Amino acid sequence: MMESILEIRGLTKTYAGGFTALHGVDLDIRKGEIFALLGPNGAGKTTLIGAVCGLVRPSAGTIRVFGEDLRSHWRSLRARIGLVPQELATDMFETVMHTVNYSRGLFGLAPDADKIEEILKALSLWDKRNEQIRALSGGMKRRVLIAKALAHEPQLLFLDEPTAGVDVELRRDMWQQIAKLRDLGTTIILTTHYIEEAEEMADRVGIIQAGRIRMVERTSVMMKQLGRTEAHIALAQPLSDIPASLERFAVTLGDGGSELCYRGGDGAGGGKAEVAELTKALVAAGIDYTSIDIRESSLEEIFVNLLEGEAK
Repeated sequence: MMESILEIRGLTKTYAGGFTALHGVDLDIRKGEIFALLGPNGAGKTTLIGAVCGLVRPSAGTIRVFGEDLRSHWRSLRARIGLVPQELATDMFETVMHTVNYSRGLFGLAPDADKIEEILKALSLWDKRNEQIRALSGGMKRRVLIAKALAHEPQLLFLDEPTAGVDVELRRDMWQQIAKLRDLGTTIILTTHYIEEAEEMADRVGIIQAGRIRMVERTSVMMKQLGRTEAHIALAQPLSDIPASLERFAVTLGDGGSELCYRGGDGAGGGKAEVAELTKALVAAGIDYTSIDIRESSLEEIFVNLLEGEAK
């Protein structure tokens, strides 16, 4: 069992107006992992991050970071936590170098030109170090936020929607940068609306809805548990009904009997094996087909299906 770097128990946040954003959340984050917190707008993702980073005062519950109670050791623990917020909150007329150095100083760390150079180079910002932030592209501004958060060398890094508003090419580039940070030993928690971001990067995924954690699982296991294989088989001759020899398969007829539709299995390849058995059964039954289209459910579909199931 990997060491927990963050332990949250019974975390609740009710605002003055009576709205409860978090309902008794329990969550453990393991040292050295990338954890993706996935959920729709208003699910409680940013409130959860704010509680750990001191931006939101919890109504109830405990938060332990690096084995110590956050409330009792707030100042020393916060210095070991980095936060990349959704919104750019910095002086647009400052240079990249100045704002990143300033962020390091805010946490009481001595200047370290070599460390700042290392961070800026890792984020492809070194060539922009003397430019004013207002002159940078949206993607580069996002990188400045990450550089600011890394300036005080945090061991735990929160990324709140790190690639929101960034084009697909730059998003993939930033995924690589985030993976490098993990390789250097930083534990990363990211919130995202981009399902492929979680699927591509995260070791584990947590799904939060209406202030409650619905599921926490390794990404691969979640795919295996909830994934589905879908196959559409175009038949050479239409069928009026499904033959008895095919009734053991999860199939239906479509397109006026000209298509056989299969949906079953799991996300670990079990469905593909069953589709192979289905095609053998078709041949044995003398049913000819002209094409097969097979696809696996994405994590996005799993997510939507899970939330629909919870809503019922």
